Amino acid sequence: MNVENRLNTLIGDTAGRLHTARSRNDQVATDFKLWVRDAIDQSDQKLQQLQHALIERAEEHVSTILPGFTHLQNAQPITLGHHFLSYVEMFGRDRGRFADTRKRLNECPLGAAALAGTSFPIDRQMTSKTLEFDRPTHNSLDSVSDRDFALEFMATAALCSSHLSRLGEEIVIWSTSQFGFIKLSDNFSTGSSIMPQKRNPDAAELIRGKSGRISGSLLSLLTSMKGLSLAYSKDMQEDKEPLFDTFDTLSLCLRAAAGMIKDMTINVEGMHKNAGAEYSTATDLADWLVKSLDIPFRNAHELTGQIVKSAEERGVPLWELPIKIMQNIEPRINDDVIGFLQPSSAIMSRNSFGGTSPDQVKMQISEARKRFL
Repeated sequence: MNVENRLNTLIGDTAGRLHTARSRNDQVATDFKLWVRDAIDQSDQKLQQLQHALIERAEEHVSTILPGFTHLQNAQPITLGHHFLSYVEMFGRDRGRFADTRKRLNECPLGAAALAGTSFPIDRQMTSKTLEFDRPTHNSLDSVSDRDFALEFMATAALCSSHLSRLGEEIVIWSTSQFGFIKLSDNFSTGSSIMPQKRNPDAAELIRGKSGRISGSLLSLLTSMKGLSLAYSKDMQEDKEPLFDTFDTLSLCLRAAAGMIKDMTINVEGMHKNAGAEYSTATDLADWLVKSLDIPFRNAHELTGQIVKSAEERGVPLWELPIKIMQNIEPRINDDVIGFLQPSSAIMSRNSFGGTSPDQVKMQISEARKRFL
């Protein structure tokens, strides 16, 4: 209507013809789709930039060893490159979901008019092609009442934000003095108002917190749409604010995450020191018993538990436990086992496809560059 008003100022009453065969309903739906399409393209670009940052850091740390966790307990040693690449995969799936959403939304509602189409001899194929849609929408009633594309964008954004939140949580944990795996510069952390020694990982915490805001926006629009009869109702005016906020919030979080990945200083020695804690190579001992002594894994698991208990009682890591002590539990154990109990040996042995060994990580980096960059 503003465009028509301005045109009227320039050319007079002829501007009134602009609205022929059109309605605010199909025009708004068209404009909204164009906006979301552009938002998807921008989100994809920022996700790619984050993946690029993760891949670069993975390449720097192909062989850096750190503890891998389950239940936030030391589980098995892994490589930092492998850890970074796990997020590359998550964000790759998010990009795939955005691409799927873009493909589905790329049908042009223009020409559906208020809800029933129009009696004027319009060419919807031409307007669709001009606006770079794949085709016109097939049903005029659905065309003006559809907000699936907005909900899909927000659902993908919510899932992406949950991945970002997990990354933010790990950055928060890793930057604590208890872990001491990384440090963030002043660009992504702040001091306390009264404690001068503090450095708080604010950017990571905000990324973690804003996932709730994005999920809340999705729920807001889902609730608004759930009870609407066809076709258009004024309730649908509530679609813009949560979607615009979702895009702005996600964009900010993606930029901050990429910045932190590039910015963080990694304590390689501290990670390595903790990689063998809590007998994280116990599984490697069990595997050695299976492969070298032909013991069924369930039995090997039980024997390893007994050996770990002996090491705990003596306060030594597995690789420092005397062979004689191990032989008291399983007489056939020999000196060869020691070479398999260091964290560095453990990661080298995890050479299955997609595993954490440096060779596999190098292969994953090469494939990730082809797939995502």
